Amino acid sequence: MTRAQDTQGAAAEIIAELRDIVGAHGQRIRLMEVCGTHTVAIFRAGLRQILPEGIELVSGPGCPVCVTADDYIDAAIAYAAMEDVIITTFGDMLKVPGTHSSLAAAQAAGADVRIVYSPLDALAIATENPAKKVVFLAVGFETTAPTEAAAVLAAEAQGIRNFFLLSAQKLVPPVMRALLDGGETHVDGFLLPGHVAVVTGTEMFDFLARDYHVPGVVGGFEPLEILRAIQLLVRQIGAGEARIENAYETVVRPVGNPIARAAIERVYEPATVRWRGLGEIPASGLEMREEYAAFDFARVRPLSVETVGDGRHGCRCGEVLRGAIVPRDCNLFGKACVPEHAVGPCMVSVEGTCAAWYKYGGGRFRYGA
Repeated sequence: MTRAQDTQGAAAEIIAELRDIVGAHGQRIRLMEVCGTHTVAIFRAGLRQILPEGIELVSGPGCPVCVTADDYIDAAIAYAAMEDVIITTFGDMLKVPGTHSSLAAAQAAGADVRIVYSPLDALAIATENPAKKVVFLAVGFETTAPTEAAAVLAAEAQGIRNFFLLSAQKLVPPVMRALLDGGETHVDGFLLPGHVAVVTGTEMFDFLARDYHVPGVVGGFEPLEILRAIQLLVRQIGAGEARIENAYETVVRPVGNPIARAAIERVYEPATVRWRGLGEIPASGLEMREEYAAFDFARVRPLSVETVGDGRHGCRCGEVLRGAIVPRDCNLFGKACVPEHAVGPCMVSVEGTCAAWYKYGGGRFRYGA
């Protein structure tokens, strides 16, 4: 028997068990993934189509580019227009629309905006351009924060004073708590983000079961790994149980990565930040500690930007991020809003739910998931 046949057989067994549990449970089970990589992997593998009809998957605020508010984009564009500034960023930030423009438009107009693959690349650019202020757009979750912290520590050690971060890092556990407290989105269980859990560990999610009696399972990213995580979740829900389980034990530990966590804690401290579609959430972001304020461009060069808000021209990206609607519920989806001329960030980012729906044909699904 080939490996593919083994995988198909294992998947068929999981689907059969899920069907039995759902039948006995008698109610639809709604699961949310809070990782953009999971969202794309689920769509790419066609998992929604093969799950029993009583299991609904909904995407949450797991795309860091998508949850970044317009005022941050507007500030980045304003900084890019300054002659002594070089903006460095991951590529999926370029086309994210701000209130009136985008970094791609600023770049086309002559701004020095450069795509990098790591904040350490931005640090090298700062070394090569001592007369410029090199700003890295630090957008991400716990997964990228250690590397950004390491870049700040390296700049400090090397005496590089023209390297800065424009911080928009966000933390996953607080936004999950906010979703549950909001009451708008009913979720029976969470497929927990494997990449984030590598850093945070599984213990960071214990509050889900303890405070809300909602189970969570950390999952990997291969189709069978995702199915096994869903299997564990549905088993708990069918039995009326709630605990945090780890289905990604090859890389995730209960305490996470102590070195990465120490780097984050050395450079950053929790802060109240604004999420697209969710508003301000206490202790849900990271800002640099006072000792590292010299590397925080928002403090080095304060900027006042007038932003009208995160919704534009009927875009419902914020509701998609909350799991309140699916992309096809937005009148712009697939019409005025497509990847070539996206109206909102959920269609721009490669991890955006709208982009995944559009690319993989989400509108053809048999039910709301």
